[in-house]
Amino acid sequence: MAYAMVNRGGSSSSLLKSVSAALGIRFYAKVATGTDIVSAASNVSLQKARNWDEGVASKFSTTPLKDIFKDKKVVIFGLPGAYTGVCSNKHVPAYRDNIDKFKAKGIDSVICVAINDPYTMNAWAEKLQAKDAIEFYGDFDGSFHKSLELVTDLTGALLGTRSERWSAYVVDGKVKALNVEEAPSDVKVSGADTILGQI
Repeated sequence: MAYAMVNRGGSSSSLLKSVSAALGIRFYAKVATGTDIVSAASNVSLQKARNWDEGVASKFSTTPLKDIFKDKKVVIFGLPGAYTGVCSNKHVPAYRDNIDKFKAKGIDSVICVAINDPYTMNAWAEKLQAKDAIEFYGDFDGSFHKSLELVTDLTGALLGTRSERWSAYVVDGKVKALNVEEAPSDVKVSGADTILGQI
């Protein structure tokens, strides 16, 4: 039986399990293994992390997804937000500390993206001493994550609509592996070790 699925931490709801069993397909997000990420989020751009003066100097330019993914091997991971606990203490450091392993596997870039402005992402990347290893991008209005259906409501934590915690291995825009956490506080399937094993 063929499956269109992602590696999802934890267990799914009983309704989702029932539907999955009946159809032989597991749906968690619009994007899945085999998806062209550029087409799935067409007309969407991300904002490279930078300080305010750099933003003004660039006339607040954005980066089209094709410029990020075309003809490249990319590892991208999304997280709920800059300066949040698990993101700062566990998720980003694991990617930063394993950058040489990613490069040894032929990865052109490791990218961190969150529903934040690029100025916050820049300051956070500098605080984590990760900017030289990882490319940081803001998804200031959430359009990238919404297009991929990788959003979650974290209003209870006073964060509003945020990114799921996820990771993907993408070759020339095509998703080769996708991992989405069951809970935003988990780093069970979206961490650096998991995606390294999928390349």
